[in-house]
Amino acid sequence: MPFPSAAILLDVREDDEWQAGHAPDAVHIPMGDIPSRAGEIDNQSEVYVVCKAGGRSARVVEYLNRVGYDAINVDGGMLAWHAAGRPIQRDDAHEARII
Repeated sequence: MPFPSAAILLDVREDDEWQAGHAPDAVHIPMGDIPSRAGEIDNQSEVYVVCKAGGRSARVVEYLNRVGYDAINVDGGMLAWHAAGRPIQRDDAHEARII
């Protein structure tokens, strides 16, 4: 299912997880940085939040919804994203993978 054009895919995994492989055009803000960096996220957009399997992103969704965002958890996380055949990429020449 494609994301609406006004949607943001927010990846809240740690730096090493992001570097190993992430969705194209995702925004990366590690979970622990969300409270201090939430202002970087457009609060007029739907925010789809993803982590590896869905636990961390569920907690971030609760927080973002509480502070005024329209946030939705990506069920199953990047493991489900990749298993469904959706693209992943790296920012270097190595093969992308989910860790």
